[in-house]
Amino acid sequence: MTPTEITKLNNYLRRKFQLPALEVRRRPQKDDSAEVYIGDEFIGVLFKDDEDPNDISYNFQMAILDFDLEEEG
Repeated sequence: MTPTEITKLNNYLRRKFQLPALEVRRRPQKDDSAEVYIGDEFIGVLFKDDEDPNDISYNFQMAILDFDLEEEG
């Protein structure tokens, strides 16, 4: 993804989730995806789907582990 795409996705996701700490970061050695973080915590990957150049989309993939769902305390 280009720096412009990353900036646009970063701004969009921050607004959509009302989460200023969210950050979209370039992936080393990959140009079809970017990583998503909240602070220093990695939460998922954004993939660019550009098979049809007239219909580009971005897919966000986030794995949620069962032990993450357990309540603390």
